[in-house]
Amino acid sequence: MIITRRAFTTALSLTGLAALAGLSPLRLITEAFAQSAAEVAKPQSLPDMGLGPQDAKVTIVEYASMTCPHCANFNETVFPKIKSTYIDSGKVRYVFREFPLDIKAAAGSMLARCIAKDDAPKFFAVIDLLFRQQNDWVVKNTTETLTRIGKQAGLSQQQVEDCLKDQKLLDKIAADQKYANEVLKVNSTPTFFVNGEMVKGETSFEEFSKRIDPLLKS
Repeated sequence: MIITRRAFTTALSLTGLAALAGLSPLRLITEAFAQSAAEVAKPQSLPDMGLGPQDAKVTIVEYASMTCPHCANFNETVFPKIKSTYIDSGKVRYVFREFPLDIKAAAGSMLARCIAKDDAPKFFAVIDLLFRQQNDWVVKNTTETLTRIGKQAGLSQQQVEDCLKDQKLLDKIAADQKYANEVLKVNSTPTFFVNGEMVKGETSFEEFSKRIDPLLKS
């Protein structure tokens, strides 16, 4: 599916984001090619946001959309267990990458990047907040709620508006999404890579442990 500029503009007006228009369309490409661990590991347009040591034996990369309910449930029920068991102990590095499935998800991702800048722990705190308040800002007035969250995090009204109109930032998110789809075969969220091996869909902590533990012993 390719979101056309006309459809994109219509979506903005329907979601309450019309005042923040002027953004390019996000492209969701259906054809894809084979991936490798090296291709997964390499950040593209945006710097990676990750927790845990860069030289950890195991790296998990998650592709998620901020409006995806399965992603939100994973964030609430599974990720905290992975963090306490593997990330906090330095065994695993965990990288979060944006794969927005709609304009609201793109707006949420942009806000998280603007708030956190280069601070990865702060970025994870913001996406956790966005996932936990997903029903508020996705179902209700998106612009108003995202503005409130931005202000709570220390941004001014103008800074939030500038963030959500940042064409270069949106282009980078869209470029990374295109790379993930075309090269890594990501076409749904959440999608994970454990040392380059794809794991699709909401996955239990036990399933992750089955994949992580043997890699730690090798």
